[in-house]
Amino acid sequence: MGKLDGIRVIDLTQFLPGPMMTVMMADQGAEVIKIEPAAGDPAREQAPFDTYDGAQHSVWFANLNRGKRSLVLDLKSDAGRAALRKLIADADVFVEGFRPGVMARLGFDYASVSAIRPDIIYCSISAFGQEGALSHHPAHDMAVQALAGFLSVNDGADGTPVVPGAPSADLAAGLTALSAVLMALVGRARTGEGAFIDCAMFDSMLPWCAHIAGSAIAGGDPPRSASQRSLGGAAFYQVYRTADARHVVLGGREIKFARNLLTALGREDLIPLAEAPAGKQGALIAFLRDTFATRTRAEWEAWFADKDVAFAPVLDFREALDAPHIAKRGLLVTGEGGGKHIVSPIRFAGEHWTPGRVPGLGEGWK
Repeated sequence: MGKLDGIRVIDLTQFLPGPMMTVMMADQGAEVIKIEPAAGDPAREQAPFDTYDGAQHSVWFANLNRGKRSLVLDLKSDAGRAALRKLIADADVFVEGFRPGVMARLGFDYASVSAIRPDIIYCSISAFGQEGALSHHPAHDMAVQALAGFLSVNDGADGTPVVPGAPSADLAAGLTALSAVLMALVGRARTGEGAFIDCAMFDSMLPWCAHIAGSAIAGGDPPRSASQRSLGGAAFYQVYRTADARHVVLGGREIKFARNLLTALGREDLIPLAEAPAGKQGALIAFLRDTFATRTRAEWEAWFADKDVAFAPVLDFREALDAPHIAKRGLLVTGEGGGKHIVSPIRFAGEHWTPGRVPGLGEGWK
């Protein structure tokens, strides 16, 4: 029995933030009804594909929509709107990811939905929120990161911003929306009142800059990567190239790690540099860069095995997914009907979890 058994969720989201939020609810037993247009969630068509329950599905779609029920509705038709209103009457949570104003035009804004189900938890996920100067500006993850300031410090050695490897605004919004909905459900259990949640990707990401943008938050200058300990200005929070053109990282700035490594390398004289301000550690970075270039990545992994230093090889996803740690923790599994799933990170001791069935378009509805 999942923690959310008995909770019904109406899910009108597509792509990444909303589906990630609702799949985490489905993984815990919530009944998630995914409302799709006739063409389906665009993620259904995104390669690569794998075989799940005897059918071909996008790996992306399968991992974000397993355990849900799919229902095709044309919300521009009277019949489609009537069907959705009927579902809302018995729903606990309503999640939508359209641009602001769309739900009002369709007749399913918070006021309309709460008129059907007064204690509904209604969550809108958008790029910039339901109001504000940017509310109607079209954007996906990278544009949100750019406007929030994060892309300015996602830069290379020459200071040019590069395309981020992680969809940070998407993931922040998905987790923020999940947290807000669960808080609202707890509140409803106490008061009987529903709630409206205006979850913006921009708003969700912004608090995560506090550790790097303190000066700007306080009204001062913006952070620059070359002078930030977490962004490339420190020797012990840095990426280094190895002799075989691979990479390793030092990922812990505590002075104990610097002492351990530099002592092992016979360069105790450089320890004071590890305590210098970020941006003033150039000589130490240069020494470590030259040092790491003398051995292969595998040789460094072996060398560091008995050293208490925050060190790691830079793995690609094939290497990462094949690593013993993932196997030991059971983080990548094959469903009962086939197909690979990344296991939900929300797990509870003593409970066994298996991935739910991946729904075909309009499938699984009675």
